[in-house]
Amino acid sequence: MSVELKRIAVLVSGGGTNLQALIDAKQRGELGPGIISLVIASKPDVYALERAKRHGIPSQVLPRKSYDSIAAYSKALADTLEAAEIDLVVLAGFLTIIDEQVYERFPNRILNVHPALIPSFCGKGYYGLHVHEAALAKGVKVSGATVHIVTPECDAGPIVLQKAVNVRQDDTPQTLQKRIMEEAEWKILPEAVRLFCENRLTVENNIVYIKEN
Repeated sequence: MSVELKRIAVLVSGGGTNLQALIDAKQRGELGPGIISLVIASKPDVYALERAKRHGIPSQVLPRKSYDSIAAYSKALADTLEAAEIDLVVLAGFLTIIDEQVYERFPNRILNVHPALIPSFCGKGYYGLHVHEAALAKGVKVSGATVHIVTPECDAGPIVLQKAVNVRQDDTPQTLQKRIMEEAEWKILPEAVRLFCENRLTVENNIVYIKEN
């Protein structure tokens, strides 16, 4: 049975390494019926926009500073996504705060990748290198990445996929960040997107169930 094409929007604020992982996965045929149809940046001149341009993906800049409140920005973002008939929203290093307007209009249709094994090292203040600094300070032996559905509470949405990565004794926040991206984030994010696009994810009581293929 064929599955209808799913239009994906990727939201970015920086270099776009996770966007590139999705682009590469699509080129390998690993996003199923998903197509990256829009990239939205929260500020101009980020390298992620160059990645989109290079691969012929339409992009748009929606600068946070152009709006006087989180609510106004969130409405503009949700309106833009709906106008583009987006089925799935992927936050790929998107560092701009949005409110419930977006979540309510795209329920269980927003994915985020977090560079730790939730519920460890997540929530307010845990982003970028801060996550890996905290993990190393705690002396954990295993870290990793989590793809979860986004809800209004930071990093608290239903977990879709997780992948563990061993922590080395000589790791720095930078080396751990790089290895988690390469060994976990860039693998499970495209996989989670594919599962969504193949209609294989269901959410019940804040738990994600994955249908067998």
